[in-house]
Amino acid sequence: MTAQPRGAPLAAVIAIGVLWGLNWPAVKFLLTEIPPLTIRAVSFPAAALILAVIAYAAGQRLIPPPEERWPIVVTGMLVVFGFNVSTTLGQLLTETSKAVIIAYTMPGLTAVLATIFLRERLTSRQVGAVGLGMAGLVVLASEDFGALVAEPLGPAIMFVAALSWAGGNVALKARQWTLKPLALTVWFFVVSAVVCGVLMLIIEPPWNQRMPSAPALAVLGYHIAGPMVTCYALWTIIVGSLPASVAAITALLAPIVGLGSAVILLGEPVSWQKVTALVLVLASIILALLPTRAEE
Repeated sequence: MTAQPRGAPLAAVIAIGVLWGLNWPAVKFLLTEIPPLTIRAVSFPAAALILAVIAYAAGQRLIPPPEERWPIVVTGMLVVFGFNVSTTLGQLLTETSKAVIIAYTMPGLTAVLATIFLRERLTSRQVGAVGLGMAGLVVLASEDFGALVAEPLGPAIMFVAALSWAGGNVALKARQWTLKPLALTVWFFVVSAVVCGVLMLIIEPPWNQRMPSAPALAVLGYHIAGPMVTCYALWTIIVGSLPASVAAITALLAPIVGLGSAVILLGEPVSWQKVTALVLVLASIILALLPTRAEE
């Protein structure tokens, strides 16, 4: 087998961070023409199908044993459906730049939930990570506290998205899975596609919608091929084997790219509160994800 270049895994990590970061303004643009549940009802099954082909080509078993089926449903509803649908709805009600910052409090929240449900020890570093993340939210709220009190739903939904992602990751850690990560991800998308498809037919029936424009369809194609397929495939196949300190680059790049692209592509304003909140959240991510000396 040909040796993999040393820079290839790091390049994959950077690509994931950039693609996931650019997904924030991409979804915001899609929302100008396509309802939120419809975006996910199209992207979830498309991603499931493509990832299933990749997993099958890699020789992975795709059929889960009976004892894993309900855990797959619960975990998929949290880590794929809950996070992705909540972030889409949240962006309808708040600026993308703010949504990104709130969403990336999730590593600190994961540490708290792991302590509660997995009985993991909460280290001083993790306490600091949670504190920095919450401080970032306070600074962000101070930008326009009156508007937050008047219309709290958008930020609240984004915080639910962060909790959903954190809960999904705790559910992933809670058991030893027989399926490999990529095959598991396929089923997470399948579960989410079924639920989202039913909700779309009830709330956003396609026969009441207009055909999106060519630019919107192109961005939808990027959303599926990039963040949904490429990122999940790279993360499970390549990045999963990297040290946490290297993989953390993804979590650091995505909010930076997300906020920066929201400012550049969507014309959202920059404020010292957003910049300060982003710095605090990035510091929180570093504390939450970088390994301790015993783990290195």
